[in-house]
Amino acid sequence: MSVAAEKVVKPHNYEGMFLVDSGKFATDQDGVTNEILGVLKKAGATVVAHRPWQDGKLAYEIEGMKKGLHYIVCFTMPGTGMKTLVRQCQLSETIVRHMTIKHPQSIFDATVASISGTAPAPVEAAAPAAEGEDE
Repeated sequence: MSVAAEKVVKPHNYEGMFLVDSGKFATDQDGVTNEILGVLKKAGATVVAHRPWQDGKLAYEIEGMKKGLHYIVCFTMPGTGMKTLVRQCQLSETIVRHMTIKHPQSIFDATVASISGTAPAPVEAAAPAAEGEDE
């Protein structure tokens, strides 16, 4: 086995925002959600948390749509899957636009906690210096 074949690719933490037709989502929530998750699965992503985020009027009309729903997903994936993810989003008839952001672990954990409704672990603050002590 070659050295290149043994190389382990570390997955990165991503937040994805997918814009879908709000009318389509209202009539078939499970179908739209499954299509978004299916696109991520084809790219090799592991979904950590997901939910609908914001439904409302768009700033400008996109492909005849005046209203849209933003669907937020936190997932881990090797960077090599990004090209596949972009292509699958372009081929999808459900996903109108998408944006993906790579996060450090601390921000990723806070985002997952906010999406899933669990409280993030408290961050220990440095104790204030007592009077008369040098800082």
